[in-house]
Amino acid sequence: MSMEQVAEKAAAEAVILAIETSCDETSAAVVKGGKEILSNIVSSQIDIHERFGGVVPEIASRKHVETITVIIEQALQAAGIGFEDIDAIAVTEGPGLVGALLVGIVAAKSLAMALDIPLIGTHHIAGHIYANELVENIDYPSLALVVSGGHTELVLLEGEGRFRIIGRTRDDAVGEAYDKVARALQLPYPGGPHIDRLAAEAEQEHVLPRAWLEPDSYDFSFSGLKSAVLAAINQHRMKGLELDATALARGFQSSVIEVLTTKALRAAREHGARQLLLCGGVAANRGLREALASQCAAAGLPLLIPPHSLCTDNAAMIGAAAHLKLKRGEFSELTLRGDPGLQLEQWSVEA
Repeated sequence: MSMEQVAEKAAAEAVILAIETSCDETSAAVVKGGKEILSNIVSSQIDIHERFGGVVPEIASRKHVETITVIIEQALQAAGIGFEDIDAIAVTEGPGLVGALLVGIVAAKSLAMALDIPLIGTHHIAGHIYANELVENIDYPSLALVVSGGHTELVLLEGEGRFRIIGRTRDDAVGEAYDKVARALQLPYPGGPHIDRLAAEAEQEHVLPRAWLEPDSYDFSFSGLKSAVLAAINQHRMKGLELDATALARGFQSSVIEVLTTKALRAAREHGARQLLLCGGVAANRGLREALASQCAAAGLPLLIPPHSLCTDNAAMIGAAAHLKLKRGEFSELTLRGDPGLQLEQWSVEA
């Protein structure tokens, strides 16, 4: 057996303790071989931030400080292992809220130093993409449609752990647009699930514009659509008319889904993708999942979508992405710092 095969076999058995604190979920997970979830503990702060209509960074950071130690202990207990069984520590390095990131990073660095094991700073969006690897093998080249509260991107995976962004939002991310529209309709935070539910209940649709941008562009824009929704609400109020919130929600969601699916399918076709991966918190949206499943089936393109528990922020996805670095011996220094602007392409593994 060659040295490379020995290293690969060792990596296949490697146990990673992963930590995720990029926003308002405190999570720790134990992942074996980059694909087997031994535990995945998530503590959400939604109830705390709901009263403010969005995440308050200072509060999020304080809650991470309060819960991080307990969550790590629970992850180890659920996996049935001790610290001595961990081969590496992975942690979200960025992007995210800097204060929140630092809580996870300080915990990860402390453990890595105390246990004398490798530290792997991990990209949050790489985690969302490789959440799919926890369910099914990724076949390259693949195309990832990343849809979350802070990101809307089309990412070409040219090989394992090698990312190239070919399209991104020029203004609001999809999840951000959902939350703003939900707030205008006086729906609770986070708004995505409520808009999705209203759209499914609608008997009619308030037709709204589609932002296609330039003919050959894979970029997205949702600020105009958000403004169109606000204009429709204001017009109804000024005229004293009753607003059909379900029809407006359906119109908003239809516009979002049509643009996302059309551009994703076109990009997959033009780049010869063997799979389409749906990633990020908005991947839990029922309307988007159903539309992509239908269109991918018609195009003969395999579609990978993680279960709902792996769509939202969680540490198991960080462990899956970190395994890419572990296999190649690409580790972080103990001087690792949170990087809110960390670029996905910059984080790609070495060719």
